[in-house]
Amino acid sequence: MAGVVEKRLADLGIVLPTPVAPVANYVPFVRTGNFMVVSGQLCLDAEGQLVAKGQLGAGVSIEDGQKAARACAINILAQIKNALGDLDKIARVVRLGGFINSAPGFPDGPKVMNGASDLVVAAFGDKGRHARSTVGVAALPMDAAVEVEGSFEVS
Repeated sequence: MAGVVEKRLADLGIVLPTPVAPVANYVPFVRTGNFMVVSGQLCLDAEGQLVAKGQLGAGVSIEDGQKAARACAINILAQIKNALGDLDKIARVVRLGGFINSAPGFPDGPKVMNGASDLVVAAFGDKGRHARSTVGVAALPMDAAVEVEGSFEVS
């Protein structure tokens, strides 16, 4: 039976995909006590294809970047569901960190990152409001447009 958060996601038309396994020497998440960090998730859709590829400000629009950031957030939630079995075990979204594949001088990374932040707040309500960093980078794995990581208080 789905919990409150999964019902909110369903109302948004979101079905969590099977979490992607790490492709290098790291784990998808670490939990210590009531704190959990989810490794960076790329903007892959349910079929494993990139939602947006390339650099923001050089061929990828802000709107496509926001869709990519949203996909990253969905993949973070899939990792949490896999780890905890229930998204309602998230007591607080503490922080999201976004990496935006950016052309030199691209200033709108925070607008792109709103795609992830808006979804998390929609899913978790007030406990989804979080601290955040957004960093423009020269490249990401697979030429992904966006990668997002997250930190959470869990019960």
